[in-house]
Amino acid sequence: MKIHKLSLAVAAATALVLAGCGTTSERTSDEPQAQSSKECEGADGKYVIGMSQANVAEPYRQRMDDDIKAAAAQVPQFEVKFADAAQDNAKQVADVENYITQQIDLLIISPNEAKPLTAVVKKAFDKGIPVLVLDRKVEGDAYTGFIGGDNVQIGTEAGKYVAEKVLPNGGSVVELKGLTGATPQAERHDGFAAGIKANPKIKVIGSASGDWLREKGQAQMDALLKANPKIDVVYAHNDPMAEGAYLAAKAVGREKEMKFIGIDALPIPSGGIKAVEQGRLTATFTYPTNGKEAIAAAKKLLVDCGTVEKSQVLPTRLIDKANAAQIYASENPNG
Repeated sequence: MKIHKLSLAVAAATALVLAGCGTTSERTSDEPQAQSSKECEGADGKYVIGMSQANVAEPYRQRMDDDIKAAAAQVPQFEVKFADAAQDNAKQVADVENYITQQIDLLIISPNEAKPLTAVVKKAFDKGIPVLVLDRKVEGDAYTGFIGGDNVQIGTEAGKYVAEKVLPNGGSVVELKGLTGATPQAERHDGFAAGIKANPKIKVIGSASGDWLREKGQAQMDALLKANPKIDVVYAHNDPMAEGAYLAAKAVGREKEMKFIGIDALPIPSGGIKAVEQGRLTATFTYPTNGKEAIAAAKKLLVDCGTVEKSQVLPTRLIDKANAAQIYASENPNG
């Protein structure tokens, strides 16, 4: 009888210890996420972070990497490695597998597409590596935290702007979409459709996928221009495609016939804010790069031995001719 009681006591104590040391993958999606199953070394440790980027040919993603690098430089315990998938799902999977083999301390990933990257993100997470997903989502909830904008809201705001401010009396719209399979593409499309719904006089007369790239956006817009003699608004899922559409319209002398709306609003000379200020785009909507927020979350997990929220949604704002110069100056105080 004594042996039986002792066995029960040992089992109970073991269960308590295991519960306290569970990996992030054992937690529910509603709970804040712990660092990992490893013991946290805190401020005395040195940490290698692997950043897996979908495609640095997009200025937004290069800016994201730059922001991560700048923020990490302020944390002496951090070393960040960068990998560019060049819009290739298989390469991004291999990049993450390589990071897992290297036994990195934390993974940051902005997935090229959701479904193809889900399994390898889960693999890293299940091995106890904290995973921060930026901007584009994966399927399921096998990650530590998501940081990004609300793409449905951004699309909705763009739709409302077109419906209420640009085409209150109705008109024709063409849509340049991002990469099929990337969650922001579907969400920015759905949001825009919801935003213009209140104005039944607005018709989306054509759409094409520009894969987030200016050159492809320009080529797709060239085809849309040939197919549609009257276009009032071009709604592009990012600023580079909106700029590409503008160049295509300008090449055939039609750029003054229509308004160009984009998303990203990077505060750089080649970005959307300057494009609005200089009159090529009518408006753009800010889409935070999430870089400094990602490093802040990594610091909270690795250095502070804390937890992060499962989802951190960053706000957007409209940038048009009225505020573009002021916002650009405030984002670039040194010129």
